[in-house]
Amino acid sequence: MVAMKGVIPNTTPFFMAGVRLVPAGLLVLATAVIAGRPQPKGWAAWAWIGLFALVDGAMFQGFLAEGLGRTGAGLGSVMIDSQPIAVALMAWLLFGEHIGVWGWLGLGIGIAGISLLGLPDAWIMALLQGKFTWDGAELGANLLYDLFQNGQWLMLLAALSMAVGTVIMRYVSRHADPVAATGWHMILGGLPLFALSALTETDQITRLDAANWVAMGYATIFGSAIAYGLFFYFAASGSLTSLSSLTFLTPVFALLFGSLFLGEMLSPIQWGGVGLTLVSIYLINQREVLAQKLQPSSPTATVENLVVQADASIPELAQVSVKLTESE
Repeated sequence: MVAMKGVIPNTTPFFMAGVRLVPAGLLVLATAVIAGRPQPKGWAAWAWIGLFALVDGAMFQGFLAEGLGRTGAGLGSVMIDSQPIAVALMAWLLFGEHIGVWGWLGLGIGIAGISLLGLPDAWIMALLQGKFTWDGAELGANLLYDLFQNGQWLMLLAALSMAVGTVIMRYVSRHADPVAATGWHMILGGLPLFALSALTETDQITRLDAANWVAMGYATIFGSAIAYGLFFYFAASGSLTSLSSLTFLTPVFALLFGSLFLGEMLSPIQWGGVGLTLVSIYLINQREVLAQKLQPSSPTATVENLVVQADASIPELAQVSVKLTESE
């Protein structure tokens, strides 16, 4: 977010989104070839990769780039980082992933933390004081109107696109290598963005200076190639809920580096959001360990208990003599 902040005024959204995808996809694909990973084969593999490219490539990056030009970084991050909730619900419905009490608690705390980080302090104080109204009467603004006119709706669409793309990766990995598929989906998803840029935008590169190209290169290599490759490699087999919950750290890092490089300061409310966000990460990723530690211990099962609990339909087994030495 910090690297792209200075680039946005000097380029166009669709062009920037395309640059983040196509070169990064070529890097990921080259890595897959060098590592000897198999390339996609068959219509089913390419069909899933095509859907993956449309949703997580073109739609996610397109909505994100357009939204960044119309909203503040904080409120935009709230919308983007709401996607773990959608991922958790879809993973629960489609794959039966266990979330549990601690997982749901962590997700709820994470949303609260992200809200404290991104929402204006005036909104939060008005809500705590019971003065918050959607028509903005107490704050002198139409809050609901502003929410959907400043790019937040586009950020929400970007978050939903990323959530659906994360789930689609499970199906893609059944037909293709996840690393190779990630590279191809970035290339195929970026080409429509370049086409839209050529048809609807002008002055994509005329105002870009050397620092802007370095920032875009950083966003492409580290923010797309490395991040996408690792994220979807683990999404193919790991817990989707735990993995997507790590995106709660995005605004934490954005605020940290914004403070270091851009002189942005955190308010006490935002520091509270940082704390809640870190707590949510711990709860979501350690939910199974916490559940085991805190659940009441059950009596040790004996052989007699096991026999009583056995299915009555199982026939009796004949007794067989087994000779054992004393040491055995």
